[in-house]
Amino acid sequence: MRVDTHQHFWIFDPQRDAWITDEMSVIQRDFLPEDLQPVLQQHQLDGCIAVQADTSEKETKFLLELADQHPFIKGVVGWVDLCSDTIEARLQYFSKYKKLKGLRHIVQSEPDGFMLRKDFQRGIAAMEKYKLTYDILIFPHQLEEAIELVKTFPKQKFILDHGAKPYIKDGKIKLWKSQMERLAGFENVACKVSGLTTEADWSSWDEATMQPYLDVVFNAFGTKRTLFGSDWPVSLLAGSYAETIALVEDYISKFSETEQQHIMGLNAKKWYHLKD
Repeated sequence: MRVDTHQHFWIFDPQRDAWITDEMSVIQRDFLPEDLQPVLQQHQLDGCIAVQADTSEKETKFLLELADQHPFIKGVVGWVDLCSDTIEARLQYFSKYKKLKGLRHIVQSEPDGFMLRKDFQRGIAAMEKYKLTYDILIFPHQLEEAIELVKTFPKQKFILDHGAKPYIKDGKIKLWKSQMERLAGFENVACKVSGLTTEADWSSWDEATMQPYLDVVFNAFGTKRTLFGSDWPVSLLAGSYAETIALVEDYISKFSETEQQHIMGLNAKKWYHLKD
């Protein structure tokens, strides 16, 4: 199985999706399964993981409905309010949806200390019995908190999205590298090699620009804890789907066939409990 572990679907709403600014006009439109499926087939991908982009249960249900209608959507990483007093009841409610494989909160938009809050951590603790993976979406300055979080919950599976969005455009790497290495020291954490091109200069990045950052991810997490994700359609800001996947496939071509299979799909099966 070959899986794109990170992409989004939406029916564009200018108010809800205000984060999509005018300079991002290429993605100011609807993106739905019929847009993605032929692209996946073109690149011999068997399916994808649909990831939340809005902090609402309404969107989580929307993604789960799409997953029911389209078998190539292998799983959903949705959103529920992990800080809510009723988190146990909400997780119990969503447990009926077999394609809900994980949860995510847009922590990159939260103030410092969010992941260390007792109410948030109570929500993380509640996830374990439902076998839900937690996707960590942060900026590099939040990596210290992420390290504390994963250390606190050694039995919970975590996946770091977009390598914590390193400052590729600014050429900063040293501190991020050391923090990534520390985070990777915890075996309950994997990392998506996704969304990196949009952290670079959208119009001028190339393989040479990206290689040092890919080196950090793969040297830290290895081939058993690194997962391919496109971050489509956001990735279209910095290039086509073909360019996005080629960056990763060209880089991992030096690995064994088995290692490549893990990165491009087998790791997704394990970390998200996917069915064939």
